[in-house]
Amino acid sequence: MTEQKIHALQDKAEVLIEALPYIQKFNRKIIVVKYGGSAMVDEQLKKQVIQDVTLLKLVGFKPVIVHGGGKEISKWVKLSGKEPEFINGLRKTDAETMEIAEMVLNKVNKSLVQLVEELGVRAIGISGKDGGLLKVEKKYSDGQDIGFVGEVKEVDTKIIYDMLEKDFLPIICPIGMDDEYQSYNINADDAACAIAKALGAEKLAFLTDIAGVYKDPSDPSTLISTLTVEEAKELCGSGFVGGGMLPKLNNCIDAIENGVSKVHILDGRIAHCLLLEIFTNKGIGTAFLSNEN
Repeated sequence: MTEQKIHALQDKAEVLIEALPYIQKFNRKIIVVKYGGSAMVDEQLKKQVIQDVTLLKLVGFKPVIVHGGGKEISKWVKLSGKEPEFINGLRKTDAETMEIAEMVLNKVNKSLVQLVEELGVRAIGISGKDGGLLKVEKKYSDGQDIGFVGEVKEVDTKIIYDMLEKDFLPIICPIGMDDEYQSYNINADDAACAIAKALGAEKLAFLTDIAGVYKDPSDPSTLISTLTVEEAKELCGSGFVGGGMLPKLNNCIDAIENGVSKVHILDGRIAHCLLLEIFTNKGIGTAFLSNEN
């Protein structure tokens, strides 16, 4: 064996050694991964995300996937002859759009189950409607009626714990029901946050189409690696944060204040972003910490 090959193998060993303390620290801990954005559309990225989550499962973590499907839903809404409509970053969902959303999300759900199963890990894909997993009430956006969009008011964690205890990887699509058994579309970020809080997850990771949180979104050099809850609240009030990032930041703050140990916003367009964040000393993206950390 050449010296060059030996060095290459030693480099691989160093990577494994660097990952060891993180594997020990998070063994048997629950990690909720909100999966969405470009990583759901690009087939190569999709496989890499599923590889990451499967690896987490195989080294002793307890991952739970909560997925969106917004781009796919918009595509099918357009094909139906309608134009997708958003109010403050939330999809306005009439009865027809609700039907399309549920169809698309269930299709996406089973495709993710298939990818996980192909890698030798048992997965169960469920909707928030199954077993009353996600109970919701109608959500309004700044007082505006946005149709069949739900706010999670209760998570039946027993269903998820049962799957985890039987060594399945839960894959959850964000559809829930209200007290009258009406179906509602749930923003996937909101669903992931509610599930992570209810489970007391060790980590909640949002896969997005940006590198993380910026102090000034127009300046890539202002990427923030870590934020305390207090700093995140100040940033929300600074006027620099807008669009879809503001509700995402509020979800991060909400999760930390309700028992989730650490929250991450990661660039899902980067191959194996989850592994880079969890298993390396430097990590990537933006991590949210409690004020005490």
